[in-house]
Amino acid sequence: AGSMSVVEHVREMAAAGLHSNVRLLSGLLLTMSGNNPELFSPSQKYQLLVYHADSLFHDKEYRNAVSKYTMALQQKKALSKTSKVRPSTGNATSTPQSQCLPSEIEVKYKMAECYTMLKQDKDAIAILDGIPSRQRTPKINMMLANLYKKAGQERSSVTSYKEVLRQCPLALDAILGLLSLSVKGAEVASMTINIIQSIPNLDWLSVWIKAYAFVHTGDNTRAINTICSLEKKSLLRDNVDLLGSLADLYFRAGDNKNSILKFEQAQMLDPYLIKGMDVYGYLLAREGRLEDVENLGCRLFNISDQHAEPWVVSGCHSFYSKRYSRALYLGAKAIQLNSNSVQALLLKGAALRNMGRVQEAIIHFREAIRLAPCRLDCYEGLIECYLASNSIREAMVMANNVYKTLGANAQTLTLLATVCLEDPVTQEKAKTLLDKALTQRPDYIKAVVKKAELLSREQKYEDGIALLRNALANQSDCVLHRILGDFLVAVNEYQEAMDQYSIALSLDPNDQKSLEGLQKMEKEESPTDATQEEDVDDMEGSGEEGDLEGSDSEAAQWADQEQWFGMQ
Repeated sequence: AGSMSVVEHVREMAAAGLHSNVRLLSGLLLTMSGNNPELFSPSQKYQLLVYHADSLFHDKEYRNAVSKYTMALQQKKALSKTSKVRPSTGNATSTPQSQCLPSEIEVKYKMAECYTMLKQDKDAIAILDGIPSRQRTPKINMMLANLYKKAGQERSSVTSYKEVLRQCPLALDAILGLLSLSVKGAEVASMTINIIQSIPNLDWLSVWIKAYAFVHTGDNTRAINTICSLEKKSLLRDNVDLLGSLADLYFRAGDNKNSILKFEQAQMLDPYLIKGMDVYGYLLAREGRLEDVENLGCRLFNISDQHAEPWVVSGCHSFYSKRYSRALYLGAKAIQLNSNSVQALLLKGAALRNMGRVQEAIIHFREAIRLAPCRLDCYEGLIECYLASNSIREAMVMANNVYKTLGANAQTLTLLATVCLEDPVTQEKAKTLLDKALTQRPDYIKAVVKKAELLSREQKYEDGIALLRNALANQSDCVLHRILGDFLVAVNEYQEAMDQYSIALSLDPNDQKSLEGLQKMEKEESPTDATQEEDVDDMEGSGEEGDLEGSDSEAAQWADQEQWFGMQ
């Protein structure tokens, strides 16, 4: 064996992971090759280009890497033309180096990775699509499946996921991919049945598939029960992924208390958990626990700022502190890091809506619905936009659709009722819908709030008080305590009303309306002449404007960043 060629040295360094060294040496050798084309054989040029491109890829210089990979593939074409002439028998000609040429398929996969990093999904699909299907490795099929799904090409996506499962029957994410594209749970399970039967301790897998089939059909109750049954199995107890899924399902079902509990449990088990923490932060912010949200955001940024979640959590903090332009910027930054982040789209959409940019907000909610067709909150956001722009008809069509597709449950009934309440013609219908919802779930907060709103319009305060006391028997909620306070004021029960406002504020110190309720009562108690009262009102008004101005100067601060982070 002669001494190693310089190209073999490059290959050895590449194999040893010395990327910066490979980059320098291969760069110099490629220049030599350019100045004297006879210096290296076509196969050596191909290798140098691939190793050089790999080192660029490693340095995250994706555009440059793609151009070098493209040149490498052109070299490879020239190479196959010359090598076909070779006699098929003689082994002497197939030198060791031709056997360990970098794989062309691997090069194409790397190119597709570059294209996805550059957000050029169409090019990524084109390059992988060009690989004959029997040459596609599992990772190529997986990447293609995800790309097709994102591009809305569902049939091709299903085919590719199934191909992954045929090659690797325990590819659980491919299973989730199929379920998310409405492939029936039974069909998916049949593709894994042989492996389940041949390996011990995998009997839970068919239940796992069933659970996520329920998740993707939007059947939250059965999904929760099925995952709970898995969670109780001693072998799968304290699994962070299952707890995270449970937390998410409770959230989707509108059971925020249980959702927060499960997220806390998951977090205790895995202090580095990122997935689902955006929903957790949103729930904490909604409950007015802004200090906790801030701490969570800081913790997540420490774990990784390359994920959408910390930006979303920080954005929720801004949003619930009424700093909408900052929330908008943070939401946009999150979308830039992960275009599939539903929570980021909802945050940005809500910020746009509250800033009066309703048409832009609608685009974001629609995209969220496309990504998560079973999540009611995506539809709620869109419907709020329609109501904000007085498109009651569109809101009604949407609410009816949701009611049909997700089924008649307390949540969809309440959403439909919310829209009906906006139209004088459908007040009676709203009443019927809310009563149905409350029969199904007497403690569903959104339904209680809307029913109270109806009773308040009809001035049936005693009924309202009974309804709210009943709802508060098993849970404590800031909004319910505040509305109870308002009703008690209406029937002149001032002392108890003050107590209710105080409880509301102890639950959420930032609740503006409870504060106003308390201040009004304090005013009633100390009789002042009318002129002074006007002054107080003026002060309150100016305070709020001050807030707005604050966020305006902030808007200027973020405006220059916004162009970078707009949703393309």
